[in-house]
Amino acid sequence: MLYLYLDESGDLGFDFFSRKPSRYFCVTVLAVRGVESNRRLIQAVKKTIKRKLPAGRYEMKGSKDSVAVREYFYKLVTDIPFELYSITLNKRRVYERLAKQKSRVYNFMSKNVIDKIPIENASTRLQVIIDKSKSRSEIRDFNEYIIGNIQGRLDPQIPLGIYHWSSVENAGLQAVDVFSWGIYRKYEKNDCQWFNIFKDKVTYDSVYLPEK
Repeated sequence: MLYLYLDESGDLGFDFFSRKPSRYFCVTVLAVRGVESNRRLIQAVKKTIKRKLPAGRYEMKGSKDSVAVREYFYKLVTDIPFELYSITLNKRRVYERLAKQKSRVYNFMSKNVIDKIPIENASTRLQVIIDKSKSRSEIRDFNEYIIGNIQGRLDPQIPLGIYHWSSVENAGLQAVDVFSWGIYRKYEKNDCQWFNIFKDKVTYDSVYLPEK
């Protein structure tokens, strides 16, 4: 079983004149292979929430958690075999062209991250889990686009599923959120404090610079 947890950091606002959107938009996938490794990852998230988050908070969040919370979580997962793949978009390079095509940008970035993952090695089943933040039509378009690109690389006998979950309900999505935020902060704020702690888990990290 190969699990791909996908999340994003930053926003897809492109109005740099009257608003203050992020300069970068980051899509990250946490790839974990095997039911047991996935179980351990989920248990680490739950243990961190129970032991380190204040009462009333039931979700790990990279933008909200303290350095101490993130470091505690990483100590629990450091020996779990998983990999991080990430592509970050420099939004100022594509303002005019993509300002009104946010869903297409998201889908394109997601596809390009997954392209870097050796999914051909999936032996029993492949699951793609994404934060449920899209409309029904956007979910349909995303699924069709991603499935169309994955199927050409995957053995036809390997079952493929794409699932849209609320991050509150899915610990794997909370884990990738914490790491994605660290990669995003490296570019957006030149803040590598958290990234430097988990960078050994990063297999692919690149900035996408499309032509205008």
